[in-house]
Amino acid sequence: MREIPAPAIADAIAKLAVEATHFLPEDVEGAIRSARAGEKSPLAIQVIDEILENAAVARERMLPLCQDTGTAVVHVELGQDVHVAGGYVVDAINEGIRRGYAEGYLRKSIAARPFSARTNTGDNTPGVIHFEIVPGDELKLMFMPKGGGCENMSRYQNFLPGMGRKAVVDFVCETVDLAGGNPCPPLIIGVGIGGTAEKAMTIAKHALFRKVGSRNADPEVAELEDELIEAVNALGVGPQAVGGTTTALDVFVETHPTHITSLPVAVSMQCHSARTRQLVL
Repeated sequence: MREIPAPAIADAIAKLAVEATHFLPEDVEGAIRSARAGEKSPLAIQVIDEILENAAVARERMLPLCQDTGTAVVHVELGQDVHVAGGYVVDAINEGIRRGYAEGYLRKSIAARPFSARTNTGDNTPGVIHFEIVPGDELKLMFMPKGGGCENMSRYQNFLPGMGRKAVVDFVCETVDLAGGNPCPPLIIGVGIGGTAEKAMTIAKHALFRKVGSRNADPEVAELEDELIEAVNALGVGPQAVGGTTTALDVFVETHPTHITSLPVAVSMQCHSARTRQLVL
């Protein structure tokens, strides 16, 4: 049994919060640069150049990539041989969010009593925290400040099983088309297929932590990912919905076995400011 102090978790989350909101991941920036090289629309190229300039300014001046520093979404892979000592792990994560958003001078965007008073909690807590118990004695923290514009475009639908692959492709394309410029394309799109409603939504969100250009280990799913990125970019939405061929940088699909009567499909979109950070304790 390996012991990890709760304060170390808080320190790690605070660090991830600041880094994620200020530094665009290398794989994302590289994909944006590659997309620019293949883009034909002059207006789309201008938008991509502004996105790249924004990333450079944020990095050099330590300014947030976007004023919407998001909901603090944390995926935790907790090794079964880990014991968190000196505090409750959820409290430690929320303490890290609290500190990171204060130290980074990040906008606090979380409202309590969501359907009535909508009172700002003042420190961007509580975070949205997902746990997965895994083998080993390590604790992996994956942090995503999820902006409201792209999160608001999430969709879920349960199809008849016989509708199959075509229903998935059509639903993803319809979701992107309806969203237009609201999620700030070019996008990274997570698609969850199978399980139950909450499982599909969770794996769709978790897929957004994957590296741009990676493919699912299952060849059939990887083929679907390739089909989806081609279909989405053929929609012509383009960067910030000005038109062009760069609507999405990538589409990631994750699946889970499901009931014989169900075909659950969830779509979770990430904006061009695809901010994620990971750390292993």
